[in-house]
Order: sequence, then structure tokens, then C-alpha cells
Amino acid sequence: MAGLLYELIGVIEQETSVYDKILSFNDAKRQAVIDRNAGELERITGQEEGCLFDLQKYEQKRLGLLKDMAVVLGHDGENITVNFIIDSLKKQPDEQEALKAARDALVEKASEVRFWNQENQELLNTAMSMVDFDLNLFKSMRQAPETGNYNKKAYNTGDLLGGSSFDSKQ
Repeated sequence: MAGLLYELIGVIEQETSVYDKILSFNDAKRQAVIDRNAGELERITGQEEGCLFDLQKYEQKRLGLLKDMAVVLGHDGENITVNFIIDSLKKQPDEQEALKAARDALVEKASEVRFWNQENQELLNTAMSMVDFDLNLFKSMRQAPETGNYNKKAYNTGDLLGGSSFDSKQ
């Protein structure tokens, strides 16, 4: 059981380090969105996807270790959690504290990643709104209303109002 426990702590620490790596991309990703640099954003997103693959691998390993621990503890067929293992280690306070510290660090990093993902999502939504605004502005410049100018035969000349630039003094 002790070997499984230390292996579980190691896997949780590896998951935490992957979340740290994801957080390290945050500033560059944010700047790429602000700069409207789609190539850089795509590169960073690709690196993050690699990290997500690693997280899935570690999660599967953690779940496998928890199943093995369930068998050792006589809870075969039940889905036990890290919290259950922490509660069952009351007679081993050092191991209990080590597992609790690893779990808390993982939860903290995952929460931090979730927070920054929400912030970046809002930033992306704002950037997309600005792109929509720019597109609508350019469309409206080409769709200006016609003037009321007529030629000698009383036909509308089809002249458009305004120039090709935005008039901020209206």
C-alpha cells in the first residue's frame, strides 16, 4: 500500500506541474489575443493541447492507482477518491499530510487555470466583438445612402454621401 501511496502522490505532483506549464503560457496567450496574432495564438494553443494530453495520461494513471488501492483496502469494485484515501490514513499522519498537500496543490492549480481560462475567454469575446464592429464599420462605409442629387433629366445621379473615412465630428 505504501508503494501505491507514494506513486499516487508522484502522479498528483506531475499533474500539478503540467498545470504550472499551462499557466506559464497565459501571458503569451493573452498578448497574442491583444495583438491579434492568430499564428502565435495557434502555436500556444497547440502547446496547451499537448499538456492536456499529458493531463489525461496522468489522470488515467491516478484512477488506476485508486482502483489498485481499493483492492488493497478491500473496497474492490467501488470508486474511491483521494479524499477517501486521506481519511483512511489517520494512523499514518506523515503520509496523510503528504497526500493532502499534493491534493491541495493540484486543486489550487486547477482552480487557477480555470480562472485564467475564463478571463481569456472574456478577452477573446471582446476581441471578437471588436472584429465584428470593424467589419460592420467597413460594410457601412460602402453602403452609405445616396444623395438627393439629380441630373438635367431629373434622374438620381447615384452619388453616395460621405467620404471613405470615418467622420468623428458628427
